[in-house]
Amino acid sequence: MAAGRRVREGFAVYPVVTFFALFSAFPFFWMLITMFKRDHDLFSPANNPFLLNEPPTLEHLDLLINQTHFLKYLFNTLYVGAVVVLITLVVAVPAAYSLARWAGRWGETLGIGIFLTYLVPPTLLFIPMSRVISVLKLHESRWSLIVIYPTFTIPFCTWLLMGFFKSIPRDIEEQAQIDGYSRLGAMVKVVLPLSVSGLLTVVVFAFTLTMHEFIYALAFISVSAHKTVSIGVPTELVRGDVFRWGSLMAGALIPSLPVAVLYTFFLDRFIAGFTLGAVKG
Repeated sequence: MAAGRRVREGFAVYPVVTFFALFSAFPFFWMLITMFKRDHDLFSPANNPFLLNEPPTLEHLDLLINQTHFLKYLFNTLYVGAVVVLITLVVAVPAAYSLARWAGRWGETLGIGIFLTYLVPPTLLFIPMSRVISVLKLHESRWSLIVIYPTFTIPFCTWLLMGFFKSIPRDIEEQAQIDGYSRLGAMVKVVLPLSVSGLLTVVVFAFTLTMHEFIYALAFISVSAHKTVSIGVPTELVRGDVFRWGSLMAGALIPSLPVAVLYTFFLDRFIAGFTLGAVKG
């Protein structure tokens, strides 16, 4: 009877899982097929939109790579994301550890207060942030984004890491200190290796957030060679009412694939990171 029940449960679960897997993969399929479609095939209402009705073409990729600064956009995105992630870790890790271990009762309240700043809409902060960038003379520079982005990556990541540090028993740190480590040494040698899931979650969250951010990137950078992917692709490939759909889909697909692969290989760690951070924090 147990075997029969498992078979019935499998028949009930697998169709649902298959549906959601296809549903999740459909945007990638749509971007891929649009990237190789000829313009006539793309805009003809008589053609099947889910198939290549005409021989594939590379003209959209050629337009994207050779006639725009797309490779420069990728480099700028990687550069800004890497620096923002580094700043976020340097600030959020000691802040979260201090609030989780030393702040006592008011540490959790303060942590929630820090997290609430992440919920403030960017449109409300746009004017003061513009003033900051103007005073620092960082307009048209990638450093304008590097200065602004940590203001909303650090609060959330601090709150998330607090949950991880609280989930690690204090006895482990105390034992490390008995063995001769300082408080800082115990954190680096013991606590951080046990918080790999949380650190990885913070890295991916901060990087993807910088990749997708649009408002500040649009406002602070207009020089094409300094733009990131999120703003460079739409501004260079949309001209008035002319949308270069094939190149737009290629520009969306190429940077999204590494992130999708990263999520796939480290999915278990991400789930552990968000659930522990939410439950314990």
